[in-house]
Amino acid sequence: MKSDVCSSVSSLIIIPCLNEEKHIEALLGKLSNELDYLNAQIVVADGGSKDATREIVARISAIDPRIVLLDNPRRIQSAAINLAVATFGRDYDYMIRIDAHGDYPADYCRRLVQEAVETQADSVVVAMQTVGFGTFQKATAFAQNSKLGNGGSKHREGAKGHWTNHGHHALMRIAAFDTVGGYDETFSHNEDAELDYRLKKAGFGIWMTDKTRMIYYPRSSVATLFRQYLGYGRGRAKNILKHGSMPSLRQLLPLLVVPIFIGAFLAVLNWAAVIPFSLWAVACVGYGFWMAVGQRNPYGPLAALSAMVMHFAWSAGFWMELLNFRGRKAS
Repeated sequence: MKSDVCSSVSSLIIIPCLNEEKHIEALLGKLSNELDYLNAQIVVADGGSKDATREIVARISAIDPRIVLLDNPRRIQSAAINLAVATFGRDYDYMIRIDAHGDYPADYCRRLVQEAVETQADSVVVAMQTVGFGTFQKATAFAQNSKLGNGGSKHREGAKGHWTNHGHHALMRIAAFDTVGGYDETFSHNEDAELDYRLKKAGFGIWMTDKTRMIYYPRSSVATLFRQYLGYGRGRAKNILKHGSMPSLRQLLPLLVVPIFIGAFLAVLNWAAVIPFSLWAVACVGYGFWMAVGQRNPYGPLAALSAMVMHFAWSAGFWMELLNFRGRKAS
């Protein structure tokens, strides 16, 4: 039965996905149970999957008409959300964003709706708990759950419920989403932080809940982790170039990694040039061993390697976007 709070408003649950045949059926099974308690519909916005994702969703949709498959020709997540809201949003109060490659508590959507109604927030964001399975993935999860990998970010570590400027997107009032123009589809990464900037500037409230959280599975190889954080760095630079919003201290520190790496090559002229890069590397490795001893986690040293990959890729992406922008401007 639907609770009074959850049935008093309507919610559009949106799942952007691409080639998620391994996860989509279990995810829809969990979310469809939530529909028994919510006035809601699920939209799977598929970006052109080449595996069996579309067939799986179509089969489930034929049984349960509350689940709909929507084509997302632009493929990226920001476009998927925008398209789903434009197509179905007029009939709903809230949209709930679900990542296909994650996991959620059984009452995740209900908790979000309850928080939105009780706080009257325009957006409810959540913390992320990162979980890994293979050796490298476990080490990366350990890094991302620590200050070495997240710099103390509240939406990575979690905190008591509070008003905030940014967090992992979970629920948003569709009226607020439409007012600020939805996601900027020129952003393939960091689109959530960019939208949060516009929400806050327009006077909308963002509430980080401590009543629920999502489980995130990190990349399982060095190459895929590097590409992901390269995109994050580029997205952060685009945000600064668009809005003039300066990075926080926790972002400024990894931003220096590529410059000090390049500077280390000047050691052929003066050995002291390698000191800054060496200090960063030693600090990361030392923190990793400290985590291994202090938290009795054998993945600490390997987590240091994952963190170094994240720092370097984020810094590289940021400077690539900045230099590319200046090149376009000069042209």
